[in-house]
Amino acid sequence: MNINLSRLAIAMLTATLALAGCSATRPVVSEWSHPGYSSASFKRIMVGGVDRKTSIRRIFEDEFVAQLRSAGIDALPSYRHIPEDEKIEEAKIKQAAQQAGADAVILARAVSIEQKTDYGPSYYPVPVFGIFGSHGGAMWSGPYGAPSPHRYDVYTSETTLYDLSKNELVWTATVKTAEPDNTNTATKRYVEAIIKALNEKNLLGTKK
Repeated sequence: MNINLSRLAIAMLTATLALAGCSATRPVVSEWSHPGYSSASFKRIMVGGVDRKTSIRRIFEDEFVAQLRSAGIDALPSYRHIPEDEKIEEAKIKQAAQQAGADAVILARAVSIEQKTDYGPSYYPVPVFGIFGSHGGAMWSGPYGAPSPHRYDVYTSETTLYDLSKNELVWTATVKTAEPDNTNTATKRYVEAIIKALNEKNLLGTKK
């Protein structure tokens, strides 16, 4: 299956916490952390999001920077140091981060896309009776006929934390998400999930 990388990156960087609209679903499906790494205390972190679409990259990086600063960690977006029309590569962002005085990098990138299909019941209309009397409206209620298919895309992305002072890969996580309805809300939730996962392992040096 051909993968539209631009569409995949946009959905990955702005994805909701939920698959198919379930906000309670945990998006981080797997994690790895350096077994011998001690608790971190980063002074400055550069954030990079893999996408050539300027607006999406800025939204993602700015949201991450804002949440890190709220947690007491100085952070900066990569778009201020790497031209927005250039592809973000690991070596390039590490070099830019060191030149900007950062001692860590958080990098998010798209991995794959997969189409899913769910089957739910069809519905038939029945009259609605409210507590203030009946009215002529109708609501969809009760299964009727053959199940109807619902198709949606599931995006797999990877977010990685590097310690530049030690030149070590500290943590990486695989995230599965569905395409969002609202870019800003979805991005906020995505970032919250990643920061929560990092704090659970005490990899940011902030209070849980």
